[in-house]
Amino acid sequence: MSIDRMVMAFAGGMILISILLSLIHSQYWLFFTAFVGANLFQAAFTGFCPLAILLKKLGMKPGMAFK
Repeated sequence: MSIDRMVMAFAGGMILISILLSLIHSQYWLFFTAFVGANLFQAAFTGFCPLAILLKKLGMKPGMAFK
């Protein structure tokens, strides 16, 4: 699995978990959902993604987006 796919899978998982937590625990978890979405949005334009940097240092192969 490439870094690109791992970033998308991780972000999707975080969004689903935070939506579930907002239904079960507190609506304030939706702020985390917004944070993940904003981070994905800025990464699309800047190419900067902290998770991608971490995964690259851990030895995962880069995809087309994060080199």
